[in-house]
Amino acid sequence: MAFNFGATAGAGAANPTGAFGGFGTTTTTAAPAFSFSAPTNTGTSGLFGATQNKGFGFGTSFGTGTGTGLGSGLGTGLGFGGFGTQQQQTTLGSGLFSQPAQTPAQSNQLINTASALSAPTLLGDERDAILAKWNQLQAFWGTGKGYFNNNIAPVEFTQENPFCRFKAVGYSLMPNNKDEDGLVVLVFNRKETEIRSQQQQLVESLHKILGGNQTLTVNVEGVKTMPDDQTEVIIYVVERSPNGTSRRVPATTLYAHFEQANIKSSLQQLGVSLSMARTELSPAQVKQLLQNPPAGVDPIIWEQAKVDNPDPDKLIPVPMVGFKELLRRLKVQDQMTKQHQTRLDIISEDISELQKNQTTTMAKIAQYKRKLMALSHRTLQVLIKQEIQRKSGYAIQADEEQLRVQLDTIQCELNAPTQFKGRLNELMSQIRMQNHFGAVRAEERYYIDADLLREIKQHLKQQQEGLSHLISIIKDDLEDIKLIEHGLNESIPIRGGVFS
Repeated sequence: MAFNFGATAGAGAANPTGAFGGFGTTTTTAAPAFSFSAPTNTGTSGLFGATQNKGFGFGTSFGTGTGTGLGSGLGTGLGFGGFGTQQQQTTLGSGLFSQPAQTPAQSNQLINTASALSAPTLLGDERDAILAKWNQLQAFWGTGKGYFNNNIAPVEFTQENPFCRFKAVGYSLMPNNKDEDGLVVLVFNRKETEIRSQQQQLVESLHKILGGNQTLTVNVEGVKTMPDDQTEVIIYVVERSPNGTSRRVPATTLYAHFEQANIKSSLQQLGVSLSMARTELSPAQVKQLLQNPPAGVDPIIWEQAKVDNPDPDKLIPVPMVGFKELLRRLKVQDQMTKQHQTRLDIISEDISELQKNQTTTMAKIAQYKRKLMALSHRTLQVLIKQEIQRKSGYAIQADEEQLRVQLDTIQCELNAPTQFKGRLNELMSQIRMQNHFGAVRAEERYYIDADLLREIKQHLKQQQEGLSHLISIIKDDLEDIKLIEHGLNESIPIRGGVFS
C-alpha cells in the first residue's frame, strides 16, 4: 500500500512495487492509497497512465506525414486525443482545430488540482504538507491520485496535466498531398515481407471490400515498413466512367467509406489497425493549430517551439508527452536511418556498376577508333585504285602536277637522314633489339637507352667530382685542426711557467 497513514490493507492483491505503487501496472481492488474512506477505484495505471497516446502525430515517420492523430487524417481527425482526458474521433470541422468551452466540471477539476498540490486539508496537521509534496511528485510524474479532502474524490493525475515534467516539443513533416490525389494510408499489423508477398491478394481483398465494382481499380502507391512489425500501405482507387475517362476517388470520400462500421470490421479482419486520408493542411488550419497550444503544454514553450521551427513551411511542432511517445519517435528515427542507409548502399552499388560500365565503354570506344582508322586506310586505298582506273589514258592535269610536286617534297623530307626517316629507322632498330633480347633472354624486360645511359654517366661523374672536392676540403680542415691542436699544446707549458 502506498504512503499509508495507518489504514489497513484492502481485500485486493498487494502492490509488489512497494511504497510508490502508483507507478506500477498492477490492477488492484484494494482500498485507496490513503484509506480515508474515499471511493474505491479499480483500474490499471501504467508508468504514464492508462490512456494510450494516439494523438497529435503526423505519422509513423518524420518524412511521410502519416500518423495516428492529427496527421494527414483530416477526415477523421483524432484530434488531441493523446493530450485530453478522453480520446475522441471528430470530423475536421467539428472540433479538430476548435477549442472546447470550459465546463464547470473542468473548473472544479482545476480548483481540486490546485488544492491537492498546495493546500490539502485531509489530516488537519503537519502531515498535510507532506501530502502536498507527495501530490506534487505524482503530478510531476503524471500518474497517481491526489488526495486533499475527506469529502471530495481524489484528483487523477495524468500526463496531460500542466505540471507533468515529461514533455517536449518536436517537429513533424506536414503532408503535401491534395484530396484529389486520393491517397489513403492503411497500417497493417503485419511485416513488410508478408505484405509484399501477398500484395496481389491484398488488392483483390480491398476490391471486394469496395463492393467488387468493375469500374473501380485499387492501386498500391507504396509499401513502407514501420516499427513493431507494422507496415504502412498507401493506396488509391481509380474510377472509370462508361465514356472511357477515369479519375481518382478523393481521399476523404474513400476514407469515409472505410470508416463505415461494416467496412471497418472487414479491414480489421485483414489486419488493418489504422486508416487515414493523406491530405495537406490548409493555411487556415495550420494557423489555427499553431495559435492554440495543445492540452497540457505551456504556451511559452509552444511559442518558443514555433520560433525555433527550422522550416515553418514544411514542419509543424508536435508535443511529445511521456517516454512512450519519445520511444516511438526514436524507433521511427531508427527506421528512417536504416532506410536511408539502405538507399545509400543501393546508390553506391549503382555508382560502382556505372564505373564498370564506363570503363568498358571507354575500352570499346578505343577499339572502335582503331577499327575506324583501319577502315579509313582501306577506304583510301580503294579510292586511290578507283581514281587510277578512272584517270588511265588521260594526260596529267595542272592540279595533279601541283599535287605531285607537293608529294615529292614530302617524300624528300621523309628521306632526309636527320629528319623523320632517320628517327623512324632508329625506332625500328630499337624495336628489333627489344625483340632480339626478348627472344634470347626473356627475363630481361627492361633496358636503358643510350642517351639516357649517357646522361646517367654524366650525372654520376658530376657526383664523383663533388665527392672528391668535399674530401679535399675535409682533409684541409683536418690539417688545420691538427695545427691548432699543436699550437695549443705548445702554449700550455709557457702558461704554467708564468703562473708558477
